[in-house]
Order: sequence, then structure tokens, then C-alpha cells
Amino acid sequence: MQASLHRAMLSYGGNLMLHTASSGPITGLDTLYLRLCDGDVVATGEVRINIAYLNGLRAEVVLAEALSFFDRIDWSLEAADLLADDAIWAEASAPVRMLLDTALYDLLARRQGVPLAQWLGADAATPISHSTNQTLFISTPEQFLAQAENYIKRGFCDLKVRIGAGAFEDDLWRLSQLRERFGQTIKLAVDANGAWSRDDAEAKLARLAEFDLAYVEQPVPVGDFDLMLDLARKSPVPLMLDESVSSLQDVEAIIEASGRLWAHLKLVKLGGIAPTLKAAKALRNGNIPFMLGQMNEGGVATAAALHLACATGPTFAELYGADGLADDPASGLTYAQGRVTGTQAPGLGLTVDLSKTSLLKEFAR
Repeated sequence: MQASLHRAMLSYGGNLMLHTASSGPITGLDTLYLRLCDGDVVATGEVRINIAYLNGLRAEVVLAEALSFFDRIDWSLEAADLLADDAIWAEASAPVRMLLDTALYDLLARRQGVPLAQWLGADAATPISHSTNQTLFISTPEQFLAQAENYIKRGFCDLKVRIGAGAFEDDLWRLSQLRERFGQTIKLAVDANGAWSRDDAEAKLARLAEFDLAYVEQPVPVGDFDLMLDLARKSPVPLMLDESVSSLQDVEAIIEASGRLWAHLKLVKLGGIAPTLKAAKALRNGNIPFMLGQMNEGGVATAAALHLACATGPTFAELYGADGLADDPASGLTYAQGRVTGTQAPGLGLTVDLSKTSLLKEFAR
């Protein structure tokens, strides 16, 4: 098997600026691609690496790790054997594991000639399509309302508002504007990205109750699970954990909380499709509501999350990442009427043109 590592900086059209309480403003998505070719089938994995605000890993650190990690892999092994070798996966960080894991799953499903969702257990008749929310990032009032109007016109009525970057009164104003304009025709949620302190979180949750929110995501920082559980017992709004869910042990703790806390699963936090599938099944068996989502990512990473959503049936889905990218090397996803839809082609079902990326290194054994 031949492998090669590529890099690209992806950007959104329409002057969309990613801006959350934890990330600050972000102008582009620094992305790595892993291409695998076994002589007959070509497959691709993807991971975004400028997400230190999520995992504490700087982009250049992840890149250096990926180059070293892929240089040590025995690429003469079968894809299924690579996936099954626990020693290989124990060596790498979650983003690097996701990059390899996604490419291997794409390869295996393409070999079988079936969509990845079906290879993961979905019924053959399951369409590669799922509802998704859209996020309203920190922006000026004018930009905020214009973006909301645009999403509603396109049929996206499930909106998540990023809060916590400024005055709480400004956050309340933005929510009030959405409810006044769109009433109950929209589903609303908020994401504080861990910006609140333990001293004011309870009071803020109480004030948010008037907006009939589906959930509040990550109200306080990672690190104090007991505090989160205590807040959940008192909160009039369901609480969902995101940054706090970075391992299967975190998922087990949420299950033990017996539904008081919900989980937002992402491949880049858990290390790829295999562990995320395991986490989703455990949450479903425990009757815990969960969201399957992604960072703002390109088409390959978004398609991986989409196929996993089709196979696991999450309560919520956050699959907007590839919507509106101006220079994505992957094509095959469409966004309309509140849904993201892929193709029935094998694997991830995308066409990937890596000539739009920079080749970093080729690996072969």
C-alpha cells in the first residue's frame, strides 16, 4: 500500500468568520489529508490541525507527529490488520489517529463497493443524508441576524448560538432577537465553550430558560465533572458536554450520570470512527441523548461524521462544517432544507482532488 500526506488551508466564502469564546477569530482550516492506494482503490482521510483551543496541540506539533508516525508504519500490512493493531493506535494523538482511521475505513468500504454507513451497520436502504444544525458565531449584530436569515431561507431551522465571548446581556439580546423574529419555527441551543465560571453558571442557566433552548453546551471549563453534574441537577435546561468528552472513560462517566448530562461526540476528540462508533453505541444502549458532530472541517471529515450518523442515529447532529467552503478538494456533499446529503458511492462517496493541496511526503513499504 502506498500512502502520502498532504496539507491545505481551507476557507469559507461569504465572509463567514469562525469565532467562539474558546477559539477567538479563525480565518481558515489548516487541514491534513492522508491518501492511501492499494493499487486498485484510492481512499482519503482528513483532519483539521489548528484546533489547539480544543486539544492543546499546536498545528505544527500535530504535523510533526503525523510525519514521524506514518514513517514508522508498515504499509505492507493489510488495512484491516492496521485497524486491529492496538499497539499502532496507542502511539498517536487523537487527531493523528483520526487521520489514519478515516482513510482506512474509506479504503475498506470502497473495496467492498458499499457506502461507509452500510459497512458500519446501516441498512442498505439507508440514504446518506442527515439533518444538521447550523452555528451562529460571534459577530456584529448585523452579521448575526443576516446569517440567521440566510440559514432560515435555506431551510436550516436548527440553530446553535455561540455565547460567552462578551457580555452575557449581549448573548441574551441575540437570543431574544431570534425568538422575536422566528418564534417557535426554529430550534435553539447555545454553546458557551466553557467560558462561564462556577460562580455565575447557575444564575446564567436560570436566565436562559425563557428561550426554550434544546440544550446548553459546555457551560464551564473542562476538569470538574462533579461541578457539571451538580449544575445539571439544578439547571432548567439540559446540559451537553463537548470539550469534556475526549475519551471513552468520559463517555462512561456520562452514562453513569443517568441522563443528567448529554454528550457531543467528535471523531477528532476520540480518535476516529472506531472509538466514536463504540461511544455512540454505548450512549444509545444507556438511553443517553447524544450529538454526533465535528469541528468546522472539510468534506472528507464531515462525510465521515455523516456516515457514522447514518449508522448510529444520534439525537442531534452537527454536520455543517463543509457548508460554504470555497476551496475544498473534496466534492460530493450538498446542503439544503436542513440536511447534508452525500452519495451512494462506495466508502465516503466523495471525489477528492488532492492537486488542490500541497504534497508533504510519500510513504511506501
